[in-house]
Amino acid sequence: MKKIAICADSIRARLGNVEILHDVSLALPQGRWTSIVGPNGAGKSTLLKVLAGLLPHQGSVALLGQPLHSYPARQRAKALAWLGQNEAAGDDLTVWDVAMLGRLPHQAWLAGPSDADRAAVELALKSTQAWDWRSRTLGQLSGGERQRVLLARALAVQAQVLLMDEPLANLDPPHQADWLGVVRCLLEGGVTVISVLHEISMALHSDEMLIMAAGRVTHHGPSADAATHRALEAVFDHRITIHPLANQWVALPN
Repeated sequence: MKKIAICADSIRARLGNVEILHDVSLALPQGRWTSIVGPNGAGKSTLLKVLAGLLPHQGSVALLGQPLHSYPARQRAKALAWLGQNEAAGDDLTVWDVAMLGRLPHQAWLAGPSDADRAAVELALKSTQAWDWRSRTLGQLSGGERQRVLLARALAVQAQVLLMDEPLANLDPPHQADWLGVVRCLLEGGVTVISVLHEISMALHSDEMLIMAAGRVTHHGPSADAATHRALEAVFDHRITIHPLANQWVALPN
């Protein structure tokens, strides 16, 4: 029986006066990578924020078998790391300091970084090829470089569950491939990865796919299954087709 990292029951969420999520229930397994995909306006990012505890909602969310709302803030920040879209960070902070922010849940009040904190930050920056910039400020970096530093900050938490909303934004294809390598290393270490992706061919590398449309889950299944491919093609109005290529699956426009 698969252990569950995050489960949600009867989730409804609103943005302003508009209900975005309509009675969403799901169970995402531990130690696997689940990609959330669907057309624009499907509610993907809203769902991810609810799972992270960042948006008010009706219904319940549980993290690692415990109600999300019952976690003390520090314990939740240790267990669940977040990388959002267009994350704000001070342009005058150095790359090292930005990545070190990921270690705050592990540090006592007003305490300086420990050897373990410094080792975690070094590993995270090297994993995202940002180590050589550690003394530069965030304001000196391009959009893609900045995204890699923010990913390093999330990795430095060393959480059991990592949620990422459009993590490939501003990354060129080689660094998208690097990101995929980072995810695979996390999975080997038992980390659960949940990502919202627009890049369908990259999402097809995931273990499981959660497909959404109009604020509802239309399909949840293994990314390699034919039923998942049919559901994926359908949600995009058959404007894409899933094809095998070089021992992997790719989405091609029709």
